Amino acid sequence: MAKCFALIGWSQPVIESMQKTGKPFVVVSLPEFEPIAKEQEIPFVSYKLDTWSDTSNSIDLFEKLRPFGADVAVPLYEETVEWAGALNSIYRDDPRVLNRAMLFRNKAMMKRKALIGGLKVGLFEEVHNPRQVEQFMDRLNEANLQLAGEEDSWVHIKPFSAAGTVGHKLLRSKEDIIKKLQEEDFPCLAESHLSGKEFSCEAYIHRGKVRFLNITEYVKLGFSNFVPAGPELQAKRKLIHDHVQQLVDIFGIEYGMIHPEWFLTEKDELKFGETACRIPGGHILELVTKSYGFDALAAFVLIHDPTLTEEELNEIFPNDQEHPGIYNGNVMIYPQKKKISELIIPEELHEDPYFEDHTLVPPLSGQKLGDREGFGNHFGTINFRGEDSERMRGLLEHYQTVDFYH
Repeated sequence: MAKCFALIGWSQPVIESMQKTGKPFVVVSLPEFEPIAKEQEIPFVSYKLDTWSDTSNSIDLFEKLRPFGADVAVPLYEETVEWAGALNSIYRDDPRVLNRAMLFRNKAMMKRKALIGGLKVGLFEEVHNPRQVEQFMDRLNEANLQLAGEEDSWVHIKPFSAAGTVGHKLLRSKEDIIKKLQEEDFPCLAESHLSGKEFSCEAYIHRGKVRFLNITEYVKLGFSNFVPAGPELQAKRKLIHDHVQQLVDIFGIEYGMIHPEWFLTEKDELKFGETACRIPGGHILELVTKSYGFDALAAFVLIHDPTLTEEELNEIFPNDQEHPGIYNGNVMIYPQKKKISELIIPEELHEDPYFEDHTLVPPLSGQKLGDREGFGNHFGTINFRGEDSERMRGLLEHYQTVDFYH
């Protein structure tokens, strides 16, 4: 086993999962987390992960981790992917490990690599100003054989390296280009709209092979999902598994977990959206833990260890070919008003047999809310558990529209 895992970033659930395993680890995070680490007696290295400089770089961090015997780095959130890649390049004496990490942090590079490898992707370009976005939309209109007076082809604008939906803007017309885009949005990636049913996977990889694959059903991106996916997506499991393995091969991924998002068309074609190699949002790994009965967060850390044996891998993961027989889903709750003063939980929620628990907390008196970046931070989660995927879907669709904060 690894001598010591370096957890890059701060995640209390991951720390608690690693404490249960008894495996050695050290947390590397921003200085403001040091007091809580000392309070909880967590091995900790304070580091300015938000800057690169002569005094803040992977070689310096490598030296600071040497006393702990760290030999495997694990990224816990988007902005730590390069740091883990740089450290693992040193630990494995392989500079390509860092290069692969960069694929996850630059969406344009990611799309090009996927396209070269044979995956279906949308049309995309790097753009530097609104005029280039307008030209991109014109070329899409031409390719889609648009006639005069018809709607423009939709264009998605995304930062190269932001997590999830942060900075994502959907442009439905030339007018949107003028109204929605700001100077600070550039440079960025412009891409065509992908049609089909969007979903994600959580694929644990060791020695270049997918060892465990979960398929997550998106009910509404950024608001609600459940695990495992319903019968429609599960029926495409082999197709999905083969495409995930193809993605692993194209990117040269050897160890860790990836979180790719796909679009399934009516013709059973899979189109690649994007992928990440850190813990996914939406508490997905917590849902995986509940449905499959293993600690998906601890497994996320352990799968980065190149020295794991086949026997140890079999001990960590259940058989993903067997449906667990239970669905776990959640709804992330966002207040629908700019000013809130109370939390109201409908009685019908507590009476529903699928309701498990919630993490909603009352607001401060007269609390005012600022604008959200991406989906922003939700105020809590409502968790459901049950055996019928359609009933699960219906509950999530209903409660994502309920206004809990007044």
